[in-house]
Amino acid sequence: MHYGQIILTDCANGTGIRVSLFVSGCTNCCKGCFQSETWDFNYGKVYTHEIEDFIISELKKPYYTGLTILGGEPFEITNQIAILPLIKRVKNELKDRDIWMYTGFTYDEDLLPGGKRYIAVTDEILDNIDILVDGKFIETLKNISLKFKGSENQRVIDMKKTRSKKKVVLSYLND
Repeated sequence: MHYGQIILTDCANGTGIRVSLFVSGCTNCCKGCFQSETWDFNYGKVYTHEIEDFIISELKKPYYTGLTILGGEPFEITNQIAILPLIKRVKNELKDRDIWMYTGFTYDEDLLPGGKRYIAVTDEILDNIDILVDGKFIETLKNISLKFKGSENQRVIDMKKTRSKKKVVLSYLND
């Protein structure tokens, strides 16, 4: 996997102060995407264990709330396989940090068994993240007044409640 950038002390891509990892590679290619350079799977730098260690050491600083993974597209098949170890490390080593993920895919259509981006590790990723912002960015539905999403079709999903109730539960942050 490649990544386009890592933003430290980010406050735009989730609540609190975050480390944000922009992975490379996206087949959604949404018109008006703010990170279109990350559509290319080879954009940026190679994601390595040393980069993972750097993210973990940065997240250990007391002012961080959590990690955000976006892109590009974290739920592209190869990206899921590469980011799972990072997600597991955050949950094991930094239990007080939350994890947000952004995807252009739709949770209940694409990320559940039978969906076009469901693979062996998808459930483990979904079980270990706190918030999922899902849905393609649709330029005609763009609304700059929305918190944590770019277009009105996107949803901010509380993953712990969604997984336990087995139906989509929107976060209080959805509005």
